[in-house]
Amino acid sequence: MSFFFEVLIGGLLAGVMYSLVALGFVLIYKASGVFNFAQGAMVFLAALTFVGLQEKTGLPFWAVLVLTLGVMVALGIATERIVLRPLVNQPQITLFMATIGLAFFLEGAAQMIWGTDVRPLDLGIKDEPIEALMTRFNMVISKFDVFAAGVAGLLVATLAIFFNKTRIGRALRAVADDHQAALAVGIPLKTIWAIVWSVAGFVALVAGLMWGARNGVQFALTFVALKALPVLILGGFESVAGAIVGGLIIGASEKLAEVYLGPHVGGGIEGWFAYVMALLFLLIRPEGLFGEKHIDRV
Repeated sequence: MSFFFEVLIGGLLAGVMYSLVALGFVLIYKASGVFNFAQGAMVFLAALTFVGLQEKTGLPFWAVLVLTLGVMVALGIATERIVLRPLVNQPQITLFMATIGLAFFLEGAAQMIWGTDVRPLDLGIKDEPIEALMTRFNMVISKFDVFAAGVAGLLVATLAIFFNKTRIGRALRAVADDHQAALAVGIPLKTIWAIVWSVAGFVALVAGLMWGARNGVQFALTFVALKALPVLILGGFESVAGAIVGGLIIGASEKLAEVYLGPHVGGGIEGWFAYVMALLFLLIRPEGLFGEKHIDRV
């Protein structure tokens, strides 16, 4: 029984990390209705910029973190002004294609500036089992996984409070509900979009640090965003709570499937099981657990 809980807890911890990546999609989609395909590239750029600045400047961790945050905020504001603002009122497919182009641009620019070598990223937390859990419960749970899940959970909770309790957060929700109505009551739409893209840049930085420390800073980080897609489908594209719950479900289910179904259906099930779940979920509830049903009257 302890092995089952070990696998389940490991999956839940990974799920919180998935939620962190999915949150970047949710923030932008809520405020502007744009599915930001470039979120994975932003995660990669943030991690690569962080380790690149560490190597070039030799500054302390927190100084490099602030510099990288400034780069990501500037990127978010520039993206809103250069990419999103000229395409206001254009079809959604046009905006989506623009973010695809942005993704390739960011991936190429990051590697052109900092190089293509795989780099380690040390956050000071060792990836080793927690001794107390090993000796008392015979469970192997990584210290780094707990740390990363704690950071991700704290960020998600902070953003949830920000959305629900602050004046800017209420303005963001108003813009998400109805752009024209928000403009009518004096909410500066372009400012709100700039804030959202800046926050998405910050989320990408945290996700890049966590995943970069886990897997190394490499181009494969861009594919982490693909794992966020099943999370969004399960939880709903417009719900912060949905990103959390969807991430936990995907993380736990894929780990359990790998351990208990993998020996019967073949290896590598962890790589595709989440997408099968998402496909089945689309057939049952396409708007997601926390999404609103859209009823078209004719």
